[in-house]
Amino acid sequence: MALAVVGTLEPAVYVGAMSRRPRASTVSGKTSRPSHDEPACGSTKTDAVRRPARRKRRDRGPSDFEERIGYRFSNPLLLEQALTHISALAGARNRAASYQRLEFLGDHVLGLVISDMLFRNFSKADEGEMSRRLADLVRKEACAEVARAINIGEAIRLGSSEANAGGRNRTAILADVCEALIGAIFVDGGYSAACEFIEQLWSARMRKPAQPLRDSKTALQEWAQARGLPTPAYREVERKGPDHDPEFRVIVELPQLAPAEGLGRSKRAAEQAAAAAMLTHAGVRADRG
Repeated sequence: MALAVVGTLEPAVYVGAMSRRPRASTVSGKTSRPSHDEPACGSTKTDAVRRPARRKRRDRGPSDFEERIGYRFSNPLLLEQALTHISALAGARNRAASYQRLEFLGDHVLGLVISDMLFRNFSKADEGEMSRRLADLVRKEACAEVARAINIGEAIRLGSSEANAGGRNRTAILADVCEALIGAIFVDGGYSAACEFIEQLWSARMRKPAQPLRDSKTALQEWAQARGLPTPAYREVERKGPDHDPEFRVIVELPQLAPAEGLGRSKRAAEQAAAAAMLTHAGVRADRG
């Protein structure tokens, strides 16, 4: 998943094996249980996913890294793959053994879980606000900050040249491995386990006041121009409410992309929301260009 917004992360890191069922979780020494008003991540019936058959679990204790992230893998090979950079593998035919496939999956799982968290926690937010918050929470820098919080860098398998070039501290690699780890947890433990992992590390960040955003219209225009596309076209499709408190609905259009809508109390705000929505729907992050 890709678009940049700014923010800082001071997550409370959960330690202890995750349950595959909804249960009390411990964060920063406090015990919390899902409320009756807010469904737990693992309560949905869509948790069940078809996963490849796994080898019989060996009698082993959790690794130091598993202790740190609070999740023990039934299939440790998934964790190994999530932490393996392409530079550590020999030959192009081994590309699938790197974290890239799991990163693709984890990127989308992260977007789904964060969207659900926003929907449940910001009941008065419109689509535009939720789209902006989503872009902030799933952007590359945010994922890299989470990766640093749980010290993913020291666990990554890198080729010698990449390691010598500082790959363990590179934002792009840290973000990709963080998403790959989410994908690996999803495959190994299902939606509930991935959801719990994400909630432990993103909840505090989600509840912080929204930060000033990069101009989404500018970001979309720069992204389009870099790909030889025309300038995005904005079109007001609806205005409702009294003159002193109007609400605008705007659509932005670009060739090769589905139109995106934005709502705002001014036409400019609606255009910004539409641009942010298009970038999010297209899987683009401003910091990736």
